[in-house]
Amino acid sequence: MNAKCKARLARWSVYAGAAFTIIVLASIVGYILFKGIPNLTPQLFAWKYNTENVSLMPALINTLLMTALSLLIAVPLGIGAAIYLTEYARRGNRLVKLVRITAETLSGIPSIIYGLFGSLFFVVALKIGLSLLSGALTLAIMILPLIMRTTEEALLAVPDDYREGSFGLGAGRLRTTFKVVLPSAISGILSGVILGIGRIVGETAALIYTAGTVPEVATSLFDSTRTLSVHMYAISSEGLYIDQSYATAVVLLVIVAGINALSACVAKQIGRKNHGEV
Repeated sequence: MNAKCKARLARWSVYAGAAFTIIVLASIVGYILFKGIPNLTPQLFAWKYNTENVSLMPALINTLLMTALSLLIAVPLGIGAAIYLTEYARRGNRLVKLVRITAETLSGIPSIIYGLFGSLFFVVALKIGLSLLSGALTLAIMILPLIMRTTEEALLAVPDDYREGSFGLGAGRLRTTFKVVLPSAISGILSGVILGIGRIVGETAALIYTAGTVPEVATSLFDSTRTLSVHMYAISSEGLYIDQSYATAVVLLVIVAGINALSACVAKQIGRKNHGEV
Protein backbone atom coordinates (compact mmCIF):
# COMPACT_ATOMS: atom_id res chain seq x y z
CA MET A 1 0.00 0.00 0.00
CA ASN A 2 1.51 3.31 -1.09
CA ALA A 3 1.57 6.52 0.92
CA LYS A 4 -1.37 8.02 -0.98
CA CYS A 5 -3.62 5.07 -0.17
CA LYS A 6 -2.56 5.14 3.47
CA ALA A 7 -3.36 8.84 3.73
CA ARG A 8 -6.76 8.29 2.12
CA LEU A 9 -7.51 5.37 4.46
CA ALA A 10 -6.52 7.43 7.48
CA ARG A 11 -8.69 10.34 6.34
CA TRP A 12 -11.74 8.16 5.84
CA SER A 13 -11.13 6.46 9.19
CA VAL A 14 -11.23 9.87 10.86
CA TYR A 15 -14.43 10.74 8.98
CA ALA A 16 -16.02 7.43 10.01
CA GLY A 17 -15.07 7.94 13.66
CA ALA A 18 -16.45 11.46 13.65
CA ALA A 19 -19.68 10.35 11.99
CA PHE A 20 -20.09 7.50 14.48
CA THR A 21 -19.59 9.89 17.40
CA ILE A 22 -22.13 12.35 16.03
CA ILE A 23 -24.68 9.59 15.42
CA VAL A 24 -24.30 8.18 18.94
CA LEU A 25 -24.57 11.65 20.50
CA ALA A 26 -27.60 12.57 18.41
CA SER A 27 -29.26 9.25 19.25
CA ILE A 28 -28.80 9.67 23.00
CA VAL A 29 -29.89 13.31 23.04
CA GLY A 30 -32.79 12.63 20.68
CA TYR A 31 -34.06 9.71 22.75
CA ILE A 32 -33.92 11.72 25.98
CA LEU A 33 -35.73 14.64 24.36
CA PHE A 34 -38.33 12.32 22.84
CA LYS A 35 -39.05 10.66 26.17
CA GLY A 36 -38.66 13.71 28.39
CA ILE A 37 -40.25 16.70 26.66
CA PRO A 38 -43.82 15.32 26.78
CA ASN A 39 -43.44 14.86 30.55
CA LEU A 40 -42.36 18.44 31.29
CA THR A 41 -45.41 19.57 33.22
CA PRO A 42 -45.96 22.63 35.45
CA GLN A 43 -46.17 20.34 38.48
CA LEU A 44 -42.49 19.42 38.02
CA PHE A 45 -41.54 23.05 38.67
CA ALA A 46 -43.50 23.54 41.88
CA TRP A 47 -41.58 25.20 44.69
CA LYS A 48 -42.28 22.38 47.17
CA TYR A 49 -41.53 18.71 46.53
CA ASN A 50 -44.03 16.01 47.40
CA THR A 51 -44.87 12.51 46.18
CA GLU A 52 -47.66 13.84 43.96
CA ASN A 53 -45.83 16.49 41.92
CA VAL A 54 -42.26 15.02 42.24
CA SER A 55 -41.02 18.60 41.73
CA LEU A 56 -37.48 19.07 40.46
CA MET A 57 -37.33 22.78 41.33
CA PRO A 58 -35.69 22.32 44.78
CA ALA A 59 -33.08 20.04 43.19
CA LEU A 60 -32.52 22.56 40.39
CA ILE A 61 -31.86 25.38 42.87
CA ASN A 62 -29.59 23.11 44.90
CA THR A 63 -27.66 22.20 41.74
CA LEU A 64 -26.96 25.87 41.06
CA LEU A 65 -25.91 26.43 44.67
CA MET A 66 -23.68 23.34 44.68
CA THR A 67 -22.06 24.35 41.39
CA ALA A 68 -21.41 27.93 42.48
CA LEU A 69 -19.95 26.90 45.84
CA SER A 70 -17.75 24.16 44.35
CA LEU A 71 -16.38 26.51 41.69
CA LEU A 72 -15.80 29.23 44.29
CA ILE A 73 -13.49 26.81 46.11
CA ALA A 74 -11.84 24.97 43.21
CA VAL A 75 -11.34 27.62 40.51
CA PRO A 76 -9.06 30.03 42.47
CA LEU A 77 -7.02 27.11 43.83
CA GLY A 78 -6.73 25.39 40.46
CA ILE A 79 -5.82 28.52 38.50
CA GLY A 80 -3.43 29.67 41.21
CA ALA A 81 -1.64 26.31 41.25
CA ALA A 82 -1.40 26.31 37.45
CA ILE A 83 0.03 29.85 37.44
CA TYR A 84 2.69 28.83 39.94
CA LEU A 85 3.64 25.68 38.01
CA THR A 86 3.95 27.47 34.67
CA GLU A 87 5.05 31.02 35.51
CA TYR A 88 6.97 30.83 38.77
CA ALA A 89 8.32 27.31 39.26
CA ARG A 90 11.51 26.51 37.41
CA ARG A 91 10.77 24.39 34.33
CA GLY A 92 11.95 20.84 34.75
CA ASN A 93 11.58 21.08 38.54
CA ARG A 94 10.92 17.74 40.21
CA LEU A 95 8.14 19.27 42.29
CA VAL A 96 6.33 20.30 39.10
CA LYS A 97 6.59 16.77 37.72
CA LEU A 98 5.34 15.31 41.01
CA VAL A 99 2.34 17.67 41.11
CA ARG A 100 1.44 16.82 37.51
CA ILE A 101 1.60 13.09 38.13
CA THR A 102 -0.48 13.51 41.28
CA ALA A 103 -3.10 15.57 39.44
CA GLU A 104 -3.35 13.02 36.64
CA THR A 105 -3.71 10.23 39.20
CA LEU A 106 -6.45 12.09 41.07
CA SER A 107 -8.31 12.68 37.79
CA GLY A 108 -8.60 8.92 37.28
CA ILE A 109 -10.00 8.05 40.72
CA PRO A 110 -13.68 6.94 40.59
CA SER A 111 -16.14 9.42 42.01
CA ILE A 112 -17.46 6.96 44.58
CA ILE A 113 -13.99 6.92 46.19
CA TYR A 114 -14.21 10.69 46.55
CA GLY A 115 -17.63 10.19 48.08
CA LEU A 116 -16.31 7.73 50.65
CA PHE A 117 -13.42 10.09 51.46
CA GLY A 118 -15.80 13.04 51.81
CA SER A 119 -18.09 10.97 54.03
CA LEU A 120 -15.27 9.89 56.34
CA PHE A 121 -13.44 13.22 56.44
CA PHE A 122 -15.97 16.03 56.05
CA VAL A 123 -19.13 14.32 57.34
CA VAL A 124 -17.67 12.22 60.18
CA ALA A 125 -14.22 13.54 61.15
CA LEU A 126 -14.98 17.26 60.80
CA LYS A 127 -18.59 16.70 61.93
CA ILE A 128 -20.05 18.84 59.14
CA GLY A 129 -22.68 16.19 58.50
CA LEU A 130 -24.60 15.43 55.32
CA SER A 131 -24.80 18.94 53.97
CA LEU A 132 -24.38 21.30 51.07
CA LEU A 133 -20.93 22.26 52.35
CA SER A 134 -19.70 18.65 52.58
CA GLY A 135 -20.86 17.98 49.03
CA ALA A 136 -19.29 21.17 47.67
CA LEU A 137 -15.94 20.48 49.36
CA THR A 138 -15.90 16.95 47.97
CA LEU A 139 -16.76 18.13 44.46
CA ALA A 140 -14.14 20.87 44.70
CA ILE A 141 -11.49 18.23 45.39
CA MET A 142 -12.80 16.20 42.45
CA ILE A 143 -12.62 18.97 39.86
CA LEU A 144 -9.47 20.66 41.21
CA PRO A 145 -7.03 18.44 39.20
CA LEU A 146 -9.12 18.93 36.06
CA ILE A 147 -9.14 22.72 36.32
CA MET A 148 -5.47 22.83 37.26
CA ARG A 149 -4.30 20.64 34.35
CA THR A 150 -6.44 22.37 31.70
CA THR A 151 -5.35 25.80 32.95
CA GLU A 152 -1.72 24.70 32.92
CA GLU A 153 -1.99 23.45 29.35
CA ALA A 154 -3.66 26.70 28.31
CA LEU A 155 -0.88 28.77 29.92
CA LEU A 156 1.86 26.63 28.35
CA ALA A 157 0.24 27.18 24.94
CA VAL A 158 0.79 30.94 25.22
CA PRO A 159 3.96 31.75 23.19
CA ASP A 160 7.01 32.81 25.19
CA ASP A 161 7.30 35.79 22.84
CA TYR A 162 4.37 37.38 24.68
CA ARG A 163 6.18 37.09 28.00
CA GLU A 164 9.49 38.29 26.61
CA GLY A 165 7.83 41.28 24.94
CA SER A 166 6.13 42.23 28.20
CA PHE A 167 9.37 41.89 30.14
CA GLY A 168 11.14 43.97 27.50
CA LEU A 169 8.66 46.78 28.04
CA GLY A 170 9.48 46.81 31.75
CA ALA A 171 6.52 44.86 33.12
CA GLY A 172 7.12 42.57 36.08
CA ARG A 173 6.22 38.90 36.26
CA LEU A 174 2.98 39.50 38.14
CA ARG A 175 1.75 42.13 35.68
CA THR A 176 2.82 40.00 32.74
CA THR A 177 0.92 37.01 34.11
CA PHE A 178 -2.34 38.84 34.74
CA LYS A 179 -2.27 41.33 31.86
CA VAL A 180 -0.72 39.25 29.07
CA VAL A 181 -0.64 35.52 29.76
CA LEU A 182 -4.00 34.93 31.45
CA PRO A 183 -6.07 36.90 28.90
CA SER A 184 -4.40 34.96 26.09
CA ALA A 185 -5.25 31.64 27.76
CA ILE A 186 -8.79 32.51 28.81
CA SER A 187 -10.42 30.16 26.28
CA GLY A 188 -8.51 27.15 27.58
CA ILE A 189 -9.19 28.11 31.19
CA LEU A 190 -12.92 28.41 30.51
CA SER A 191 -12.85 25.01 28.83
CA GLY A 192 -11.54 23.50 32.06
CA VAL A 193 -14.19 25.31 34.09
CA ILE A 194 -16.90 24.07 31.73
CA LEU A 195 -15.67 20.49 32.09
CA GLY A 196 -15.69 20.96 35.85
CA ILE A 197 -19.27 22.26 35.76
CA GLY A 198 -20.30 19.27 33.67
CA ARG A 199 -18.81 16.90 36.23
CA ILE A 200 -20.48 18.74 39.11
CA VAL A 201 -23.91 18.78 37.47
CA GLY A 202 -23.74 15.11 36.53
CA GLU A 203 -22.26 13.80 39.78
CA THR A 204 -24.36 11.40 41.85
CA ALA A 205 -22.29 8.86 43.79
CA ALA A 206 -20.13 11.33 45.70
CA LEU A 207 -23.10 13.50 46.69
CA ILE A 208 -25.20 10.65 48.04
CA TYR A 209 -22.48 10.05 50.66
CA THR A 210 -21.80 13.70 51.45
CA ALA A 211 -24.85 15.88 50.70
CA GLY A 212 -27.67 13.41 51.23
CA THR A 213 -30.98 13.11 49.37
CA VAL A 214 -33.34 15.51 51.15
CA PRO A 215 -35.65 17.00 48.45
CA GLU A 216 -35.72 20.52 49.86
CA VAL A 217 -33.92 23.75 49.06
CA ALA A 218 -30.90 24.24 51.28
CA THR A 219 -31.33 27.31 53.48
CA SER A 220 -27.81 27.09 54.93
CA LEU A 221 -24.48 25.46 54.14
CA PHE A 222 -25.18 22.74 56.72
CA ASP A 223 -28.52 21.55 55.33
CA SER A 224 -28.78 18.14 53.72
CA THR A 225 -30.01 18.38 50.15
CA ARG A 226 -30.06 16.79 46.69
CA THR A 227 -29.04 17.97 43.24
CA LEU A 228 -30.74 17.21 39.92
CA SER A 229 -28.64 14.14 39.20
CA VAL A 230 -29.29 12.72 42.67
CA HIS A 231 -32.96 13.61 42.30
CA MET A 232 -33.12 11.74 39.00
CA TYR A 233 -31.40 8.72 40.53
CA ALA A 234 -33.67 8.74 43.58
CA ILE A 235 -36.98 8.88 41.71
CA SER A 236 -35.89 6.45 38.98
CA SER A 237 -34.64 3.87 41.50
CA GLU A 238 -38.11 3.77 43.03
CA GLY A 239 -39.50 2.62 39.68
CA LEU A 240 -42.60 4.82 40.00
CA TYR A 241 -41.48 8.04 38.32
CA ILE A 242 -39.60 6.99 35.19
CA ASP A 243 -41.33 9.61 33.05
CA GLN A 244 -40.35 12.35 35.49
CA SER A 245 -36.78 11.03 35.38
CA TYR A 246 -36.64 11.61 31.63
CA ALA A 247 -38.04 15.11 32.13
CA THR A 248 -35.31 15.81 34.69
CA ALA A 249 -32.71 14.58 32.20
CA VAL A 250 -34.01 17.10 29.66
CA VAL A 251 -33.56 19.91 32.17
CA LEU A 252 -30.02 18.73 32.85
CA LEU A 253 -29.24 18.75 29.12
CA VAL A 254 -30.60 22.28 28.76
CA ILE A 255 -28.55 23.52 31.72
CA VAL A 256 -25.31 22.03 30.41
CA ALA A 257 -25.94 23.30 26.87
CA GLY A 258 -26.76 26.76 28.20
CA ILE A 259 -23.60 26.89 30.30
CA ASN A 260 -21.50 25.82 27.32
CA ALA A 261 -23.07 28.45 25.07
CA LEU A 262 -22.68 31.19 27.68
CA SER A 263 -19.04 30.29 28.33
CA ALA A 264 -18.25 30.24 24.62
CA CYS A 265 -19.87 33.67 24.22
CA VAL A 266 -17.90 35.08 27.17
CA ALA A 267 -14.63 33.65 25.82
CA LYS A 268 -15.33 35.16 22.39
CA GLN A 269 -16.08 38.58 23.87
CA ILE A 270 -12.92 38.49 25.98
CA GLY A 271 -10.90 37.44 22.95
CA ARG A 272 -12.26 40.33 20.89
CA LYS A 273 -11.50 42.75 23.71
CA ASN A 274 -7.93 41.51 24.00
CA HIS A 275 -7.36 41.76 20.25
CA GLY A 276 -8.80 45.26 20.30
CA GLU A 277 -6.43 46.32 23.05
CA VAL A 278 -3.50 44.92 21.12
